[in-house]
Parts: sequence; structure tokens; C-alpha cells
Amino acid sequence: MKLQTDEQLMRQVANGELKLLSVLFERHHKHVYNFIFQMSGDKDLSEDIVQEVFFKILKHRATFGEGKFIAWMFTIARNSLSGHYKKEQRFTTTKETIVAEVVEDPECKEQYSDLHAALAKLTPTDREVVVLNRLQGIRYEELAIILNSTPNAVKTKVSRALDKLRKVYFKQVEV
Repeated sequence: MKLQTDEQLMRQVANGELKLLSVLFERHHKHVYNFIFQMSGDKDLSEDIVQEVFFKILKHRATFGEGKFIAWMFTIARNSLSGHYKKEQRFTTTKETIVAEVVEDPECKEQYSDLHAALAKLTPTDREVVVLNRLQGIRYEELAIILNSTPNAVKTKVSRALDKLRKVYFKQVEV
């Protein structure tokens, strides 16, 4: 049995085969959770937004076009997080929360903590492109769709954000 692509599955969901959304959920809910968690540092919020994203996918299934499902899904996730913060008027990342949730090895925990502390010091825009590209593995072409940009512009944004991250990271580990 040949596995269907995300796009094929989503088209079937859009055509009324709603049970197939569970396959997309199983494939991608961890990726959405990790993205939201990396951006917010809030486990409960991340879980809530994952549910919201897949509810919106179901609700707006008819608007899925010919593009990549991943780009469409992360656009919804990004907009959902942005909408949450507009309502809440806050944006915080607690490195202790991130570290406690994800890392157990004490040596790795310190490096992970330093990395996330550096990530938290980036602007939300820079943090977002680094998380989506480097931590979630979203390619430049798909990220360009999510950010309503071009692949070359996105590549430049990622490169600049990584340079900023390196500077912040090495500055704080020298201290």
C-alpha cells in the first residue's frame, strides 16, 4: 500500500473524508507543538494551539489549494500563536520551563539551556525563522510561502538570524 502525500490526504479531507485528518494529525501534531513550544516556552499553550490549528484545518479545509500542506499548516500555526499574543499582549519565553520539559542529561541540559536563552534574546521574527528552518526543518521554499516572501529573501533572513544567534550564544557562554 502506497502512502499518500500530505497534499493528497488534505484534498480528500477537503472533499469530505474527515476521518483522514487523523492521519495528518498523527504525522504533524508534534511538529506544530515543538514550533509553538520553541516560540512560547509554554507547554499548556502549545497543546492548546495544536488543537486550535487542527480545528482550523478542519474548519477551513475547503480553502486548501494546490500548495504544500506543511506551509499551509505552519501558516495557520503561526497566525494562531500571533493571535493569542495579540489577545494576551505578552510574549515570554522561560528557559527553565523549556529545559525542564525537554532535556534530562545534566551536561546537555546546560548547553540546551544556553541555546534557548540565546534564542529567547532574539526578536520574535528572528527566533521564528530559526525555529522553523533549523529546528523544524522547514525548507526555504516552504518558509517563503509561510512568510509571504521569496526563497532567497528567506535564506538571507535565516542567515542573518543565525549570525545574531551565534553572537548572542557565544557572548553569554563566555561570561
